[in-house]
Amino acid sequence: MTPAHDPDASLIEQQIRDAGTPSRAASEQNYLKSSMEFSGTNAPQIRAITTAWRRQHPDLTRERLIEIVVGLWNGRYFESKGAAMVLLTDRRKLLVAADADLVERFLREAGTWALVDGLAADVMGSLVQRFPQLLPTLDRWASDENFWIRRAAMLALLVPLRRGDAANFDRFARYADAMLEEREFFIRKAIGWVLRETAKKQPDLVADWLAPRVHRASGVTVREAVKWMPPHQGDPILAAYKESRSTTSTARPGAHKRASANAS
Repeated sequence: MTPAHDPDASLIEQQIRDAGTPSRAASEQNYLKSSMEFSGTNAPQIRAITTAWRRQHPDLTRERLIEIVVGLWNGRYFESKGAAMVLLTDRRKLLVAADADLVERFLREAGTWALVDGLAADVMGSLVQRFPQLLPTLDRWASDENFWIRRAAMLALLVPLRRGDAANFDRFARYADAMLEEREFFIRKAIGWVLRETAKKQPDLVADWLAPRVHRASGVTVREAVKWMPPHQGDPILAAYKESRSTTSTARPGAHKRASANAS
């Protein structure tokens, strides 16, 4: 029996499908701009269905977890992949370092933040915390040609940074520094997101890192990063960003002519 035809995975998927509606399926597909097929089942329903199955199987082993998760991931619906992510997250302590390969496969196939972010922050993040030998994997991800993989490298460090554990801030900072001038929105947003969460406990750390780089950062990154900073730290960074944008704009060829034309 192949994992794609696993009976428990098929049962969970059927319950997810039965809980969905065509109108929500169309809405979610449009919102995520995805070519996947949707059942139209909302996140609380997916979690309830998946959790109910898990509670009926308290002796779930790692091997069986992988079979169910792969079966769900290979299923028909986007929401089946969501259920796979819920199960992996809920039972992430069953995973071993070698399972990072499966997580990477899922990340490469996900194609949307709605799947990537949980897999990166919760699942891969947990693996990295328990198995530090996986940190070189994140180093590889950080320079991958797939921007979702690059995003995942940063988000895998999010949870401990959010808690105030700055042990891996230097690693995140190295990744972010190399990506700071990328134009991809989801990279810019991820850098700002991790900085914002880090700043909740350690604003000095974030301010000291971002201030000398603010002229290279995007508005999305800067606005996210300063959101929870005390005004005496965040306001000067925002002001410096705006000044750098203004200087860059007026330095562009033809900028003075355009400004004059707009003024008239």
